[in-house]
Amino acid sequence: MSELLKDIYNEAFLFDFGKRILAVHKPFSVDNFITDTMDGNWGELELKKRMRKISETLGKYLPADYEEAVRILFAIEESCYGFPYLILPDFVEVYGQAEKHWELSMEALERFTRNSSSEFAIRPFLIKDTDRGMKQMAAWSRHGSEHVRRLASEGCRPRLPWGISLPMFKTDPGPVIGILEQLKEDSSLYVRKSVANNLNDIAKDNPEIVLETAYRWKGVHPHTDWILRQGLRTLIRRAEPKALGLFGYPENAAELVKYAHLQAEPSVLRIGETCDLKYEIEFCEGTSVHFRIEYGIDFVKANGSMSRKLFLLTDKTVKGGTRIKGTRSHSWEDLTIRRHYPGKHRIVLLINGQEAAGTTLILNA
Repeated sequence: MSELLKDIYNEAFLFDFGKRILAVHKPFSVDNFITDTMDGNWGELELKKRMRKISETLGKYLPADYEEAVRILFAIEESCYGFPYLILPDFVEVYGQAEKHWELSMEALERFTRNSSSEFAIRPFLIKDTDRGMKQMAAWSRHGSEHVRRLASEGCRPRLPWGISLPMFKTDPGPVIGILEQLKEDSSLYVRKSVANNLNDIAKDNPEIVLETAYRWKGVHPHTDWILRQGLRTLIRRAEPKALGLFGYPENAAELVKYAHLQAEPSVLRIGETCDLKYEIEFCEGTSVHFRIEYGIDFVKANGSMSRKLFLLTDKTVKGGTRIKGTRSHSWEDLTIRRHYPGKHRIVLLINGQEAAGTTLILNA
């Protein structure tokens, strides 16, 4: 059985982390820190709750003065690299939100994000003082480090996975668009991916604003065009006409398809097994046209309702009269992000977001 992500926070990790602190702060009790952190229901805590438990316990064993405690963390930051050390910016989130600590907390988040990420920890600061927080994000968007520039985008995503949402930006994403304007031609792919994901977040609540932004940005720079294609993916999947038109997809995809067929083999199987999805499409004679071809599965949920998930098959320009055939294997094994439930699952073939063919599959326990 594969190890759960939360298990990166174990006794060995805490001991190693504690020894690093002890090297720069002799009063630190490594044993007591580990015992207090792992007491009670530690085994039941999920990833972010373990992270928070470490941060809160760390506050008990570092100096009570926040500024002194952060200086100690500064002394070990270069040796604290990677995902597990999200605990450093989390410590800032827990103990550093007082007005008098604002400048030091911003310095800490800027420093800690370079070896890990402060994208979660900055969000309570943005909620508490949005104007001041976004001025800081604007400054970070011009920083020399790609990690800090990414924080400027990732930290203000309205719907950041695992992070608390930012309802003010769901209502008015204008301040976020202002940050993304600074980053739309960024040389770093790491930053550009964040900008695209931020746009995609905004599109879920404010599609018209994203489309208006996209029409302004289109053709400005190759990096910007890449961002737009990724950032408008939700609107393209929804077959939003303006989004399709922006990238040369025809809106009347159904009229340009002569024949389409989709079949699942086997059409009856058990959870954990795999089926082959066989598809065939023949396009009408005419000029070459750009098509996005996907299959969608209406997954049965625990309560019996349905939830559709899309999977890309191909995205390319097709000559008129072309016939496309293919097979895609699909696993029905349970995943961390998706559990399967018995029942009839509808599977559809989509061309530029429009259903062109469909079939059904029976999934048994």
